[in-house]
Amino acid sequence: MDGIVIAVSRSTAHSFTKPTQESIQLLVGLGVAGDAHMGKTVKHRSRVAVDPTQPNLRQVHLIHAELFDELKAAGFVVSPGQMGENITTWGINLLGLPARTRLHLGRTAIVELTGLRNPCSQLDRFQPGLMAAVLGRNEQGQLIRKAGVMGIVASGGEVRPDDPIRIELPSAPHQSLERV
Repeated sequence: MDGIVIAVSRSTAHSFTKPTQESIQLLVGLGVAGDAHMGKTVKHRSRVAVDPTQPNLRQVHLIHAELFDELKAAGFVVSPGQMGENITTWGINLLGLPARTRLHLGRTAIVELTGLRNPCSQLDRFQPGLMAAVLGRNEQGQLIRKAGVMGIVASGGEVRPDDPIRIELPSAPHQSLERV
């Protein structure tokens, strides 16, 4: 086991926050059953406006709970699901994983990472200053996006809090996660 699931969330509406659930069902090639962002093509409104036929590389949104601790130290109070994620993890450096990493969740579900979540102004509507708090710069001055990672469902199944997460890295050479 490389980490654990802290919480799972979904929303049938295109709302910023997603209520936590006892479990969620992941559907191959679609995403989270009953979630507004489920589908083979993009469901995020800004992306639909540009090209509704784009493949949905953002079927599942994952955030590391360690980010909430970092945000708390900066004066923010954020709980699982409040930043729109479907799965809140603990014990995994999600942002440091390469593209195409597979996260085995629970007994059968697998999410393949496609990229980084690109933070948007909705974060500031939720809590003023939150967008800046989830952005940073590395030693080279490059932008760091800390608002989680996105993925597609490679294998379906139920995911619940306290489920183990096992990391399966892709074959080398590894590619860094980019925004999707």
